[in-house]
Amino acid sequence: MTGARVGEAALRVLIAPDCFGDTLTAVEAAQAARDHLDEVRTGHTAGVAELKTQVGQLTAQLDGLRDAVHRDEMAKAQAAMRIEQLEEQIAEQFAINPEDLIAEYGPDVPMPPSALELSEYEDAKARGELVVAPAPMPYDRATQERRAKQAQRDLNTLGKVNPLALEEFAALEERYSFLSAQLEDVKAARADLLQVVDDVDARILEVFTQAYADVEREFAEVFGRLFPGGEGRLVLTDPSDMLTTGVEVEARPPGKKVKRLSLLSGGEKSLTAVAMLVAIFRARPSPFYVMDEVEAALDDTNLQRLIGLFEQLRERSQLIVITHQKPTMEVADALYGVSMRGDGITQVISQRLRGQNLITTGSATASD
Repeated sequence: MTGARVGEAALRVLIAPDCFGDTLTAVEAAQAARDHLDEVRTGHTAGVAELKTQVGQLTAQLDGLRDAVHRDEMAKAQAAMRIEQLEEQIAEQFAINPEDLIAEYGPDVPMPPSALELSEYEDAKARGELVVAPAPMPYDRATQERRAKQAQRDLNTLGKVNPLALEEFAALEERYSFLSAQLEDVKAARADLLQVVDDVDARILEVFTQAYADVEREFAEVFGRLFPGGEGRLVLTDPSDMLTTGVEVEARPPGKKVKRLSLLSGGEKSLTAVAMLVAIFRARPSPFYVMDEVEAALDDTNLQRLIGLFEQLRERSQLIVITHQKPTMEVADALYGVSMRGDGITQVISQRLRGQNLITTGSATASD
């Protein structure tokens, strides 16, 4: 067996030189085939990479399309929901079917003229102008949206519809009628009051004018008796308006040039005030007068002059004079005073100085 293998090997060596050229050719062909296969593999690899790139792009496009489809489905669902809400809103607010609403107010229906256009047309027609009635307008979405927004603003301004408006209006109308009647009554009462005020003003004006004239006359005479040689008078601050005018007293004692009361002495001021009171008493007599120490600041001379005025007043009225002056007590018809006895108990006493026939028309003097 071993000898046969050796012989076979020897035979191969002997044959090899003859087959070497063919072997080289086969190797070269194999290499060429391998290179060709490498090129084919490289081309297939590039094709696979390109296909992978395309697959990635198509996958991205597919994802984008899926997202777009999803968004479209969401938008479609929202649009369907919005349409359903609008249909419910139309049915609730306007009580009309969407089909009828579209048939009557859809985009294919011409828009009627606005209220402003119709109003202008009616006004021009009323003025006698030759005008043509406004024609319907084709539907324009932008224009109608503006009109809808304006109408919505006007509707919001009006507010919500009040179902109790008629009842409230009836109640308010009744209240208005009642208040109107009350107002008319108040106006009538006001007119009556104004008439009364006018009558009172006229009466006051008449009475005041007469009283002022009488008091002015009496004051000049009384002042002349209390201040022989002096001059006193009453002056109106606003003679044009007798209802609001003031009265100023001007007094000029004899031997003086001043007329303002603030420049007179205390006795002169007191005597001027007494002259004013006596002038009023003489102008408008009263059944009796009460005087409380009106002569306290007077000297003997002026006191005698005042007593002379008391003598005139007692002819028509009763005088009740509270005084500490002895000359005043001497001219009284009766004296009333308070005296303290030896035991310290006070006692009211009276003393009649004139006859019985003078009690009812005379004067009484009270002495503390």
